[in-house]
Amino acid sequence: MIRFVAAVATVLALAGMLVAIAYLAQRRLLFPAPPGPHPAPSGGVEVVRLEMPFGVVEALLLLPLEPSAPQVPLLLFAHGNGELADYWVDEFGPPRASGWAVLLLEYPGYGRSAGRPSEGAVRTVASAAYEWARRDPRIDGRRIVAYGRSLGGAVAAGLAADRNLPGLILESAFTSVRPFAAQFHMPAFLVRDPFDTLAALSVYRGRLLVLHGRDDTIVPIAHGRALAGAVAGSTFFELVCGHNDCPRSWDRIEPFLRQLVVP
Repeated sequence: MIRFVAAVATVLALAGMLVAIAYLAQRRLLFPAPPGPHPAPSGGVEVVRLEMPFGVVEALLLLPLEPSAPQVPLLLFAHGNGELADYWVDEFGPPRASGWAVLLLEYPGYGRSAGRPSEGAVRTVASAAYEWARRDPRIDGRRIVAYGRSLGGAVAAGLAADRNLPGLILESAFTSVRPFAAQFHMPAFLVRDPFDTLAALSVYRGRLLVLHGRDDTIVPIAHGRALAGAVAGSTFFELVCGHNDCPRSWDRIEPFLRQLVVP
Protein backbone atom coordinates (compact mmCIF):
# COMPACT_ATOMS: atom_id res chain seq x y z
CA MET A 1 0.00 0.00 0.00
CA ILE A 2 2.83 2.36 0.86
CA ARG A 3 4.45 1.69 -2.52
CA PHE A 4 1.16 2.35 -4.29
CA VAL A 5 0.69 5.67 -2.50
CA ALA A 6 4.28 6.63 -3.31
CA ALA A 7 3.77 5.74 -6.97
CA VAL A 8 0.58 7.81 -7.12
CA ALA A 9 2.35 10.72 -5.44
CA THR A 10 5.18 10.48 -7.96
CA VAL A 11 2.77 10.46 -10.90
CA LEU A 12 0.89 13.44 -9.49
CA ALA A 13 4.14 15.31 -8.91
CA LEU A 14 5.26 14.68 -12.48
CA ALA A 15 1.88 15.72 -13.80
CA GLY A 16 2.06 18.87 -11.74
CA MET A 17 5.50 19.64 -13.12
CA LEU A 18 4.28 19.17 -16.69
CA VAL A 19 1.29 21.42 -16.04
CA ALA A 20 3.56 24.08 -14.52
CA ILE A 21 5.95 23.89 -17.48
CA ALA A 22 3.07 24.17 -19.95
CA TYR A 23 1.61 27.11 -18.04
CA LEU A 24 4.89 28.99 -17.87
CA ALA A 25 6.17 28.20 -21.38
CA GLN A 26 3.04 28.89 -23.38
CA ARG A 27 3.75 32.61 -23.80
CA ARG A 28 7.06 31.83 -25.46
CA LEU A 29 5.14 29.76 -27.98
CA LEU A 30 2.35 32.30 -28.45
CA PHE A 31 4.62 35.33 -28.77
CA PRO A 32 7.75 34.35 -30.76
CA ALA A 33 9.03 37.89 -31.24
CA PRO A 34 11.64 38.13 -34.04
CA PRO A 35 15.13 38.64 -32.58
CA GLY A 36 16.83 42.03 -32.89
CA PRO A 37 18.41 44.39 -33.46
CA HIS A 38 15.64 46.33 -35.21
CA PRO A 39 16.71 49.65 -36.76
CA ALA A 40 14.06 52.33 -36.93
CA PRO A 41 12.20 52.51 -40.26
CA SER A 42 12.64 55.47 -42.58
CA GLY A 43 11.05 56.84 -45.71
CA GLY A 44 7.93 58.72 -44.65
CA VAL A 45 7.17 56.62 -41.57
CA GLU A 46 6.09 58.57 -38.48
CA VAL A 47 6.96 56.80 -35.23
CA VAL A 48 4.22 57.17 -32.61
CA ARG A 49 5.46 56.66 -29.07
CA LEU A 50 2.77 55.30 -26.77
CA GLU A 51 3.65 55.90 -23.12
CA MET A 52 2.62 52.79 -21.18
CA PRO A 53 3.13 51.97 -17.47
CA PHE A 54 5.86 49.49 -18.46
CA GLY A 55 7.62 51.78 -20.95
CA VAL A 56 7.25 53.07 -24.49
CA VAL A 57 5.56 50.99 -27.19
CA GLU A 58 5.81 52.13 -30.78
CA ALA A 59 3.23 52.35 -33.51
CA LEU A 60 4.06 53.38 -37.08
CA LEU A 61 1.89 55.96 -38.83
CA LEU A 62 1.68 55.98 -42.63
CA LEU A 63 -0.21 59.00 -43.94
CA PRO A 64 -2.13 58.96 -47.24
CA LEU A 65 0.03 59.39 -50.32
CA GLU A 66 -2.06 62.39 -51.35
CA PRO A 67 -4.35 63.61 -48.52
CA SER A 68 -7.58 64.96 -49.97
CA ALA A 69 -9.20 66.21 -46.77
CA PRO A 70 -8.15 67.89 -43.50
CA GLN A 71 -9.06 64.68 -41.67
CA VAL A 72 -8.57 61.24 -43.18
CA PRO A 73 -9.88 57.75 -42.32
CA LEU A 74 -7.53 55.28 -40.65
CA LEU A 75 -6.77 51.58 -40.85
CA LEU A 76 -5.40 50.37 -37.50
CA PHE A 77 -3.47 47.19 -38.28
CA ALA A 78 -2.45 44.42 -35.86
CA HIS A 79 0.06 41.87 -37.21
CA GLY A 80 0.67 38.17 -36.57
CA ASN A 81 2.51 36.81 -33.57
CA GLY A 82 5.79 36.11 -35.39
CA GLU A 83 5.97 39.45 -37.18
CA LEU A 84 6.84 43.09 -36.56
CA ALA A 85 5.06 46.28 -37.51
CA ASP A 86 8.19 47.13 -39.53
CA TYR A 87 7.44 44.26 -41.92
CA TRP A 88 4.22 45.93 -43.07
CA VAL A 89 5.41 49.43 -43.97
CA ASP A 90 5.37 48.74 -47.73
CA GLU A 91 2.17 46.68 -47.83
CA PHE A 92 -0.47 49.41 -47.66
CA GLY A 93 0.08 51.36 -50.88
CA PRO A 94 -3.43 50.89 -52.33
CA PRO A 95 -5.45 52.19 -49.35
CA ARG A 96 -2.96 55.05 -48.85
CA ALA A 97 -3.43 55.95 -52.51
CA SER A 98 -7.18 56.01 -51.84
CA GLY A 99 -6.83 58.54 -49.03
CA TRP A 100 -6.49 56.27 -46.00
CA ALA A 101 -3.89 56.58 -43.29
CA VAL A 102 -2.52 53.43 -41.65
CA LEU A 103 -1.38 52.91 -38.06
CA LEU A 104 0.75 49.78 -37.63
CA LEU A 105 0.44 48.54 -34.07
CA GLU A 106 3.46 47.02 -32.34
CA TYR A 107 3.25 44.64 -29.37
CA PRO A 108 5.01 44.99 -26.01
CA GLY A 109 8.42 43.32 -26.12
CA TYR A 110 8.49 43.31 -29.93
CA GLY A 111 10.97 45.29 -32.02
CA ARG A 112 11.96 48.48 -30.24
CA SER A 113 9.03 48.38 -27.81
CA ALA A 114 9.29 47.90 -24.06
CA GLY A 115 7.40 45.42 -21.92
CA ARG A 116 6.45 41.78 -22.18
CA PRO A 117 3.69 40.46 -24.41
CA SER A 118 0.47 39.08 -22.95
CA GLU A 119 -3.15 39.36 -23.99
CA GLY A 120 -3.80 42.07 -21.41
CA ALA A 121 -0.72 44.07 -22.39
CA VAL A 122 -1.42 43.83 -26.12
CA ARG A 123 -5.05 44.86 -25.72
CA THR A 124 -4.04 47.81 -23.52
CA VAL A 125 -1.60 49.01 -26.17
CA ALA A 126 -4.25 48.64 -28.90
CA SER A 127 -6.63 50.82 -26.88
CA ALA A 128 -3.88 53.40 -26.35
CA ALA A 129 -3.14 53.45 -30.09
CA TYR A 130 -6.82 53.97 -30.84
CA GLU A 131 -7.07 56.83 -28.35
CA TRP A 132 -3.98 58.46 -29.83
CA ALA A 133 -5.46 58.23 -33.32
CA ARG A 134 -8.85 59.55 -32.20
CA ARG A 135 -7.21 62.65 -30.70
CA ASP A 136 -4.87 63.34 -33.62
CA PRO A 137 -6.28 66.26 -35.65
CA ARG A 138 -5.27 64.62 -38.93
CA ILE A 139 -7.46 61.55 -38.33
CA ASP A 140 -11.24 61.33 -38.70
CA GLY A 141 -12.09 59.59 -35.42
CA ARG A 142 -15.44 58.40 -36.81
CA ARG A 143 -13.73 56.38 -39.54
CA ILE A 144 -11.21 54.19 -37.77
CA VAL A 145 -11.31 50.59 -39.02
CA ALA A 146 -9.45 47.74 -37.32
CA TYR A 147 -7.62 45.19 -39.49
CA GLY A 148 -5.94 42.16 -37.94
CA ARG A 149 -4.01 39.22 -39.35
CA SER A 150 -3.68 35.88 -37.51
CA LEU A 151 -3.25 36.67 -33.80
CA GLY A 152 -3.76 40.31 -34.73
CA GLY A 153 -7.30 39.38 -35.73
CA ALA A 154 -8.16 38.74 -32.08
CA VAL A 155 -6.58 42.07 -31.13
CA ALA A 156 -8.50 43.92 -33.85
CA ALA A 157 -11.81 42.21 -32.99
CA GLY A 158 -11.48 43.09 -29.32
CA LEU A 159 -10.75 46.72 -30.14
CA ALA A 160 -13.59 46.95 -32.65
CA ALA A 161 -16.07 45.55 -30.14
CA ASP A 162 -14.86 47.69 -27.24
CA ARG A 163 -14.81 50.92 -29.24
CA ASN A 164 -17.81 50.28 -31.47
CA LEU A 165 -15.81 50.72 -34.66
CA PRO A 166 -17.73 50.93 -37.94
CA GLY A 167 -15.61 48.32 -39.70
CA LEU A 168 -13.45 45.28 -38.95
CA ILE A 169 -11.26 43.19 -41.27
CA LEU A 170 -10.02 39.76 -40.17
CA GLU A 171 -7.41 37.89 -42.20
CA SER A 172 -6.32 34.32 -41.34
CA ALA A 173 -7.75 34.82 -37.84
CA PHE A 174 -8.70 32.18 -35.26
CA THR A 175 -11.77 31.79 -33.07
CA SER A 176 -9.70 31.43 -29.88
CA VAL A 177 -6.37 30.08 -28.68
CA ARG A 178 -8.16 27.36 -26.68
CA PRO A 179 -8.76 24.95 -29.61
CA PHE A 180 -5.02 24.93 -30.31
CA ALA A 181 -4.25 24.18 -26.66
CA ALA A 182 -6.65 21.23 -26.83
CA GLN A 183 -4.49 19.72 -29.58
CA PHE A 184 -1.74 19.40 -26.97
CA HIS A 185 -4.16 18.02 -24.35
CA MET A 186 -3.92 21.21 -22.32
CA PRO A 187 -7.13 22.01 -20.38
CA ALA A 188 -8.80 25.25 -21.45
CA PHE A 189 -8.53 26.73 -17.96
CA LEU A 190 -4.71 26.65 -18.22
CA VAL A 191 -4.64 28.94 -21.27
CA ARG A 192 -3.27 32.24 -20.00
CA ASP A 193 -4.08 34.29 -23.10
CA PRO A 194 -7.23 32.90 -24.74
CA PHE A 195 -7.67 35.74 -27.26
CA ASP A 196 -11.34 34.80 -27.73
CA THR A 197 -12.23 36.38 -31.06
CA LEU A 198 -15.68 34.79 -31.16
CA ALA A 199 -16.56 36.32 -27.81
CA ALA A 200 -15.59 39.77 -29.10
CA LEU A 201 -17.69 39.31 -32.24
CA SER A 202 -20.72 38.33 -30.16
CA VAL A 203 -21.02 41.99 -29.09
CA TYR A 204 -19.68 43.66 -32.23
CA ARG A 205 -22.26 45.64 -34.21
CA GLY A 206 -20.29 47.06 -37.14
CA ARG A 207 -19.47 45.70 -40.59
CA LEU A 208 -17.20 42.65 -40.85
CA LEU A 209 -15.01 41.36 -43.67
CA VAL A 210 -13.32 37.96 -43.21
CA LEU A 211 -10.52 36.72 -45.48
CA HIS A 212 -9.07 33.23 -45.05
CA GLY A 213 -6.83 30.90 -47.06
CA ARG A 214 -8.44 27.64 -48.06
CA ASP A 215 -5.09 25.82 -47.65
CA ASP A 216 -4.30 27.25 -44.22
CA THR A 217 -2.85 24.42 -42.11
CA ILE A 218 -1.99 26.64 -39.12
CA VAL A 219 -5.43 28.19 -38.65
CA PRO A 220 -7.85 26.02 -40.65
CA ILE A 221 -10.44 27.79 -42.75
CA ALA A 222 -13.19 26.54 -40.43
CA HIS A 223 -12.08 29.28 -38.02
CA GLY A 224 -12.67 31.94 -40.66
CA ARG A 225 -16.11 30.57 -41.51
CA ALA A 226 -17.07 30.51 -37.83
CA LEU A 227 -15.96 34.13 -37.39
CA ALA A 228 -17.94 35.26 -40.43
CA GLY A 229 -20.99 33.40 -39.15
CA ALA A 230 -20.85 35.22 -35.81
CA VAL A 231 -21.86 38.60 -37.28
CA ALA A 232 -25.01 39.11 -39.31
CA GLY A 233 -24.38 40.53 -42.77
CA SER A 234 -20.65 39.79 -42.73
CA THR A 235 -18.68 39.16 -45.92
CA PHE A 236 -16.45 36.10 -46.28
CA PHE A 237 -13.88 35.40 -48.98
CA GLU A 238 -11.96 32.14 -49.38
CA LEU A 239 -8.48 32.89 -50.67
CA VAL A 240 -6.24 30.58 -52.70
CA CYS A 241 -3.35 30.50 -50.23
CA GLY A 242 -2.24 29.12 -46.88
CA HIS A 243 -1.51 31.08 -43.72
CA ASN A 244 1.64 33.13 -44.34
CA ASP A 245 1.59 33.33 -48.13
CA CYS A 246 -1.65 35.23 -48.75
CA PRO A 247 -1.26 38.45 -50.74
CA ARG A 248 -3.26 41.41 -49.51
CA SER A 249 -6.72 41.30 -51.07
CA TRP A 250 -7.08 45.01 -51.80
CA ASP A 251 -9.60 44.26 -54.56
CA ARG A 252 -11.90 42.99 -51.81
CA ILE A 253 -10.84 45.28 -48.97
CA GLU A 254 -11.21 48.61 -50.78
CA PRO A 255 -14.87 48.06 -51.80
CA PHE A 256 -15.59 47.08 -48.19
CA LEU A 257 -14.02 50.34 -46.97
CA ARG A 258 -15.96 52.43 -49.50
CA GLN A 259 -19.25 50.93 -48.34
CA LEU A 260 -18.79 51.90 -44.70
CA VAL A 261 -21.34 54.41 -43.50
CA VAL A 262 -20.58 56.52 -40.43
CA PRO A 263 -22.88 59.00 -38.67
